Amino acid sequence: MSRYPEERKNAILKKLLPPVSMSVPKLAKQEGISEATLYNWRNQIRESGSPVPNSGQSPEQWSPEAKFAVVVETASLSEIELGEYCRSKGLYPEQVAQWREACINGTASAKSSDKEAQAKLKAERLKTKQLEKELRRKEKALAETAALLVLRKKFNALWEDDEVD
Repeated sequence: MSRYPEERKNAILKKLLPPVSMSVPKLAKQEGISEATLYNWRNQIRESGSPVPNSGQSPEQWSPEAKFAVVVETASLSEIELGEYCRSKGLYPEQVAQWREACINGTASAKSSDKEAQAKLKAERLKTKQLEKELRRKEKALAETAALLVLRKKFNALWEDDEVD
């Protein structure tokens, strides 16, 4: 297993990222590194929280996690810094603003959906309680009916015994 210098690894990884966004197989052939190694490096970058799209995807096709990572990275940047960041990643500032809005709307809708879920849960609990109450009532009625049937059988058995004597 060969080790690659950190500088070379970083240079190769920059080719995987926008604006170059070279595909892994093409980069593997060009650099003479196995595809598995490049995929592993790309996954390590993703796990560290950096937005790394799949090769050949436009920014609109990025995963929600990658878009969110971009929003988080750009949250504290000024307009000039945002422009530089977007140029380095192959993005437009409008895309980042749109993704930021989507994140904000997503959290707002998540809060409302939490309230809806709580209301549904409360309704389901009430319904379960009512069904359990009805089940207990019916079980008692069934037990009473069974006891009456047993008593009737015993009565009939005693009645038949008296007739025989």
